[in-house]
Amino acid sequence: MRGGSQLRSVERAPFGLTPDGARVDSFVLRNASGMEVSCLNLGGIIRSICVPDRHGVMADVTPGYDSLEDYLHDPRYFGALVGRVANRIANARFTLDGRNYQLPANEGVNHLHGGPGGFHRALWHARPFADHCGQGVVLTHTSAVGEQGYPGTLDVRVTYSLTEANELCLEYEATTDAATPVNVTQHTYFNLAGHNAGSAMEHELLLAASRFTPVDSRLIPTGDLQSVRGTPFDFTTARPVGAVIDTPDDQLRLGNGYDHNWVLDAGAAMVAGVAARLHEPRSGRTMEVETTEPGIQFYSGNGITGGPVGKGGAVYSARCAVALETQHFPDAPNQPAFPPIIVRPGAPYRSRTVYRFGVA
Repeated sequence: MRGGSQLRSVERAPFGLTPDGARVDSFVLRNASGMEVSCLNLGGIIRSICVPDRHGVMADVTPGYDSLEDYLHDPRYFGALVGRVANRIANARFTLDGRNYQLPANEGVNHLHGGPGGFHRALWHARPFADHCGQGVVLTHTSAVGEQGYPGTLDVRVTYSLTEANELCLEYEATTDAATPVNVTQHTYFNLAGHNAGSAMEHELLLAASRFTPVDSRLIPTGDLQSVRGTPFDFTTARPVGAVIDTPDDQLRLGNGYDHNWVLDAGAAMVAGVAARLHEPRSGRTMEVETTEPGIQFYSGNGITGGPVGKGGAVYSARCAVALETQHFPDAPNQPAFPPIIVRPGAPYRSRTVYRFGVA
């Protein structure tokens, strides 16, 4: 523990053993106002986020599971760190410095979220800390050369910290000994009424993004940056997620709802200085997102079906929670017009995202 004996330490407890006997631990972070975040060293999974509503009533606002076994077989990436490259890479291949790389295809012909053995399956080394700014856990992992087909050995460090301002801060760093693509994100889903509260379609969403990247039939970006104006993708003014989600639209049909990357506006163009804002009207809970990333994947939880039973016996169904994944754009290694994601020796990868919870 850092900062003196008067500080509360992070609670650490065993959560279970993997099939090969490795111990998985749970870490609980708490602040003075009662907000609580729990996470695992398996996959950096965020298991729960408990925050108050406008009356001070606490609720866990992220779906998850009670058992390690269910996390080991989770098809939904609940709460997990994903990488080396989050989102999709077309045809599970890319070319870098004149060399072709083939990755495992785990979504049709595409490579998704770092592959079947990506960061969400890694057992991270975890070091809890507490200081006068809050509590946290530092997660580190070495991704060996050739892991999931990627070049270079990548040393990754992710820090989760909970502040007294009800902020969950995510800081990502990585260094490599050879050029490799890197695009790490967090895949927590949110239902601000409570993880087991049913549909999230009444949540009001604001996205500081005047453009998005339309996709083809494989959900791979076409390379265009399309204006959201006059489309169901316009969240520059807050509106319910489900307001127009079922209207006839080719892009909504391809995603079975929203599963697209928004191009975040920069600087003064950002609405209220945040990349995204989510508001649940019944509870009054809000979540604001700040990020150094150029994009955000908004996923309306269309495929949350058919998985294990959730925490406390909750049965999760399609569109019961939404994800706001800060990121570089999908398929960036194959899209030269997109912001690059190649990390090289001597030039570390760094990214920061903050989820700030409040009430309105």
